[in-house]
Amino acid sequence: MATMTKTKESDFVTLTVDDLTKAIRNSIDRTGMPEDEARQMAQHVMNFFGYSERIIDNILEPEDRDAFYMLEDSGLLTTEREETTLYDGREWRIHYWLFRKEQILDHVKKALAKRKEMRDDTTSVYDDIPDDIWRITEDEEE
Repeated sequence: MATMTKTKESDFVTLTVDDLTKAIRNSIDRTGMPEDEARQMAQHVMNFFGYSERIIDNILEPEDRDAFYMLEDSGLLTTEREETTLYDGREWRIHYWLFRKEQILDHVKKALAKRKEMRDDTTSVYDDIPDDIWRITEDEEE
């Protein structure tokens, strides 16, 4: 499942479960959430949004809302509200949840950079062998 949406940085961005998983893992705390837990949460949240950019708060159960508040505290979700006047003159507020796409994509970029840095830091057993060891001398050819 993926949500295509417009961001400030570019025209359109497709937000995927993998993106949200990486963002959740890298935003919850410094130690990071385990991959399987982050993926379950990402799938759960994406199931609410489907292909929409925002969802109405009324569809959430209290447990789901708690998870949304946790993601809001992590900077991955935000809320907005809309006010309208009913026919009898009363004000009615509608609360919505939205992805903070720029924040999510920023966490994804950081996760990819961290992974690349870890790959770059790995050394090979061949790194310690001098380059000239690979050259064959004339004496060895005969």
